[in-house]
Amino acid sequence: MRTILGQRPLRFVFAANVISMLGSGMNSAAVAWYILEATHSEMALGTFAVLQTIPAMLMLPFTGVIIDREDRRLLVMWLDALRAVIIVAVAILAFRHRVQVWELYLMNTLVAAGFWMFWPTITALIQELTPEGQFVQSNTFLLAGVQGGWLIAGALVGFMYNHIGLGGVLLIDVSTYVVSFLCYFAVRKGRHVVLRPEELRADILAAETQFQRFWREMREGLHFLRARRAVILLGISWALFLGAMITGVVVTPSLSDRIFHVGAVGYGWLNAGWGTGAFLSALYAPAIIASLGGRRSVAFSMAIIAACVVCAPVSHWLVAAILLYAVMGSARGVGGIAMNTSLMEMVPQHLMGRVQNTFYFFGTFLQLVLAIAVGAVAHKVSLVAAFAILACVYGFSFVAASWPIGTVTAEEVSPVK
Repeated sequence: MRTILGQRPLRFVFAANVISMLGSGMNSAAVAWYILEATHSEMALGTFAVLQTIPAMLMLPFTGVIIDREDRRLLVMWLDALRAVIIVAVAILAFRHRVQVWELYLMNTLVAAGFWMFWPTITALIQELTPEGQFVQSNTFLLAGVQGGWLIAGALVGFMYNHIGLGGVLLIDVSTYVVSFLCYFAVRKGRHVVLRPEELRADILAAETQFQRFWREMREGLHFLRARRAVILLGISWALFLGAMITGVVVTPSLSDRIFHVGAVGYGWLNAGWGTGAFLSALYAPAIIASLGGRRSVAFSMAIIAACVVCAPVSHWLVAAILLYAVMGSARGVGGIAMNTSLMEMVPQHLMGRVQNTFYFFGTFLQLVLAIAVGAVAHKVSLVAAFAILACVYGFSFVAASWPIGTVTAEEVSPVK
């Protein structure tokens, strides 16, 4: 851990993510609660989640090439600046009591476009800045900070929302983007791109148009995956996990409102449980991963989350549900660290953006389907059935992480270059 914290660029990256995710978590929770209050419909929350996937479906097939080709630090800074401008415009409307649900949908869609480019970019930047052999430690700091910041922020919204309103929450989010931008500015100077091995002769490269080069680089990411079963299975598990986790925003507010009848405060406590568990997982995730290995840690985590998701809506007491969410957050932390670490160990730096985006694409497509299905089931059938759907998806993630990979070739386990 001291080795990681001794790296000045990584210290700024970790600080930027904790601060930024505090604001983003407050934004997401406040907007979700505002929409539920305004519409009293899980279908509206399903629409809220669906709109997060639209920019992802359009962008992810193409942005991986940009992430691998450009300076990842500068990309993140641009993403922070643009999202701050969008949110401050909506915050002004909220302060003037003129904000409408469709404007929140639009803001969410535009900010989600930045998020779906931000996360693979920051993961690739962490891989680039981390000394070889220290990926577990760097991912522990990254994911514990991000998840703890995001979901503890959701808890704070539960206690602050009635006092500062939606506009105040959005303004806090804008201020965190400003601090995050300054932290990334301090990471390093100048433009830096990852050097990549070039398989083609210089005369062939010179004859390529920009369009031809772009499509060749896209195919390189798919070609890398074709012969790597271990990476594909890990990616499937990740995509299933991602789709189920993000769809949780559709059912958690209703769990507080319809089952426990405690409103925004109960929603805050549930998020606090998850966030606390995610944050505390940093204390033991490296030991668990070292003992079980990456794939087993992922499988173990997905099984725990699936079991807790089944139990949460039938737990009868809010305290029991909060404890279940804490266990889920902890398992999310261990599983997320194991997933990211395994990818960093198996995927070369110059391909990280394209490989990640392939799995994010399928994960967001699943989220699109899940948000519609879970919202409809929660609204028309029962909340317990909606939670059961998410539990099944986590169960499939467990199966993918546990599936035998057979004989692993030397090419598949070659160190990152």
